[in-house]
Amino acid sequence: MSYKEYTPPKVWTWDSESGGKWASTNRPIAGSTHEKVLPVGDKPLQLYSLGTPNGLKITIMLEELLAMGKTDAAYDLHIIDIGEGEQFGSDFVKLNPNSKIPVLLDQSKSPPQSVFESCAILYYLAEKYAALLPQDSVEHTQCLSWLFWQESSASFLGGGFGHFYSYAPYPMEYPINRYAMESKRQLDVLDRHLAEREYMCNSGYSIADIAIWPWYGRLAMGEIYDAAEFLDTAAYKHVLRWAKTIQQRDSVQKGLATSL
Repeated sequence: MSYKEYTPPKVWTWDSESGGKWASTNRPIAGSTHEKVLPVGDKPLQLYSLGTPNGLKITIMLEELLAMGKTDAAYDLHIIDIGEGEQFGSDFVKLNPNSKIPVLLDQSKSPPQSVFESCAILYYLAEKYAALLPQDSVEHTQCLSWLFWQESSASFLGGGFGHFYSYAPYPMEYPINRYAMESKRQLDVLDRHLAEREYMCNSGYSIADIAIWPWYGRLAMGEIYDAAEFLDTAAYKHVLRWAKTIQQRDSVQKGLATSL
């Protein structure tokens, strides 16, 4: 095994970009970098997003709501080009101090309500429209457990495995092995769970599925990171069955087409 030795300094300082695909947008401070007014349409909901896994959660959710006849879930989608640093524009930072997509602005509220963090947006919409969130207390709690499982786990998949396998400036054995192991463990968690049920919750399709599918479902089907063979995702048969079932939903296809 070969590796480049690194001795951390006593105090870390940022003196150059770290390299890799997203290097130009990474920095150790918050706040805006430039003035930029966000576009605002006339629909009740304004979504500032992009077709990343987290972004897809919200377009899929909104299309599901519209398919259910929730006409006041109509939305305008405004693309935020994170590769160009548009998430650091002044108006965007006012809506989300963390400068991450997606952000939802609910214009039906006075004053308009902004919501950031993708799972918080899913929960907000599920509560607002009384949809895709079980009402039974046991099922409700199970759904929230899986919703927050995704929120906490995806950093290992995206920021860990995805970054070092696909976006880092050069292949590094230790982090790829470390995060591949964790990604496979998480896929095994899902596979064992889905062996006993059609969807993530016993009550049926819910925001838990909408949260998890853009990350783990699309990973298993080889649609993100080009890593299906490397991670042997074909071995997770229950995850694949679940992923393909969700992919066939009309609202999921519309949510994908809207954002990608």
